[in-house]
Amino acid sequence: MLPSSLIMSVDRSDSRTLPVQIADRIRAAISDGQLAADARLPSSRALSAEVGVARAVVESAYDQLTAEGWLHARRGSGTFVRRLPTDGQATNPTGSKRSTTRVTPSVQGRRIRLATGTPWVPQLSAAWKRAWRDVGNAQPPPAYPDPRGDTHLRSAVADLLGRARGLHTDADSVMITTGSMHGMSLSLAVLREDGFTSAPVLAHENPGYHVATSTARRWGWSVHDVAVDDDGLVTAELDRAPSRTRAVYVTPSHQYPTGGLLTVGRRRELADFARTRDLMIIEDDYDSEFRYDVAPLPTVAEFAPDRTIYLGTVAKTLGGGIRIGWLVAPPDIVEQIAELRIDLGDYPSLPVQHAMTSLLRDGEWDRTVRAARRLYRERDRRVAAALDRFGELRGVGAGMHTTLLLDPRVAASVALEVAAAGVDVETLARSTRSASPVAGLIVGYGSVSDDELSYALDLLIDALTRVS
Repeated sequence: MLPSSLIMSVDRSDSRTLPVQIADRIRAAISDGQLAADARLPSSRALSAEVGVARAVVESAYDQLTAEGWLHARRGSGTFVRRLPTDGQATNPTGSKRSTTRVTPSVQGRRIRLATGTPWVPQLSAAWKRAWRDVGNAQPPPAYPDPRGDTHLRSAVADLLGRARGLHTDADSVMITTGSMHGMSLSLAVLREDGFTSAPVLAHENPGYHVATSTARRWGWSVHDVAVDDDGLVTAELDRAPSRTRAVYVTPSHQYPTGGLLTVGRRRELADFARTRDLMIIEDDYDSEFRYDVAPLPTVAEFAPDRTIYLGTVAKTLGGGIRIGWLVAPPDIVEQIAELRIDLGDYPSLPVQHAMTSLLRDGEWDRTVRAARRLYRERDRRVAAALDRFGELRGVGAGMHTTLLLDPRVAASVALEVAAAGVDVETLARSTRSASPVAGLIVGYGSVSDDELSYALDLLIDALTRVS
C-alpha cells in the first residue's frame, strides 16, 4: 500500500485530467523518495476506491507511468516502482533532471516530435519473450516461405479481423506483407493493366497520405485528387475521375490527415462506384483499433468484398520495427500477387511470422490495444481541451493524432515557432497536392511522454495565442 505520508487525492477543479493528476503525484513521490525502488503500488481497484475515482482512471495513470519507465508490472504480482539510476538527485527514467514544472527539450536532450504514425509501445511482456523464445528453440526453416505468408499466421489474422473489425474472411484471402505500403505496392503492381498507352490513375484523398501518393507514382500511376470534408472522402466527386482510373485509395476509419470518419452512406456509394466503373478500392485501415467515441464502423470491404483490397498492419499497435502487415483481397488477386512475389522474393522472415502468430494467439495484440486505447483516449481529450478554442478540430475521438484547422499562413508560422523551441509538428501542406479548402496542424500524441505532450501543448497555445 502507499505510505501513510503520501496523500493521494484529486482536485476536480484542476485543469489537469484525473489520470494526469494521479500520475503526477506518483511521479513526484518517486522523485522525492517517498516511494522507494521496488515498492509495490496498490492495485488499480484498491487505489481507485481509496481516491474515489473510476478504476479506468488509475489504470490510465499506471499505463502512462509504465510507458515512461517509472513503473513496471510483474505478471501475477502487481505494479512496482522501477529501480532508477541516481546521481545524488532524483532523476527521470531518461537520466535527465526532473523539473517540478514542465520538461524542456534542453533538459531532455532531444527534440519532441508530435509524430502521427509512431505508437506507444508497452514494456517487455511475458508473451513477447515467450514468442521469441519459442522461435529461437525451433529448427531453422529449410525452405523459402509461402509467397502468401505462413498458413498459421494467415489464419490468425483472419480470426483477428473477424473479432476486431467484423471483417469475415479466411486464410485464402489473406496475404502477409511487411506493412500497409508494401501491400499497396503489391496491389498497384498487379492492378496495372498491360496495354495502357498512359499511366493508370489512382483516385486519392486530398489532403491524403503522402507516402501512398509517392508509392503510386513509383509504380507508374498518376494521381487524381478527390476532396475530403469532415466525413472523409467526398464520394460525389468520384464521378469526375478520368476513365483511366483503376483504383481508389481511401482511409475511411480515420481519414489521414484530417480525421474524418467515412459515413455508412458514403461507404455504400464508394462500393457502388467501384462496381459501376469496374475498379478496385484500396482500403487502408491504419488505426481503426483506436476509437474513443463510437464503435468502429464496418469496413468498406464488408460492403464490397469483391472490389476491395484491405490493408492492415501491426505498426500502429506492436510497433513499426516488426515489419508485419497484411492485405485481404479476392482470391484471384491474392494469387496474382503471390506469382509476382515469387519473382520479387520479398517475403517477410518466416521466424518473424511464427513469432507474430504466437503474439496474436497469446492475446498480446489485444492487451496492447486495450492499454494503448486507454492512454490515447486521455491524450485525445487533453489535446482537444487545449486547442479547441483556436479553430475547428477534426479527428477527435480516434487514432493517434488530432488536426487543428487554421489559415495556412497561421499554421506555417506556428509550426516554425514551436520548431525553434524544440517541438516538431506537421502542417497539412505536406499532405496536400492541389488546391484544398483545409489547412492546419497535425498534432500527433502516440509516442511522446506525458511531460513532453504537456510541454508541446504549452508551446502551441503560446504560439497560437500570439499568431492567431
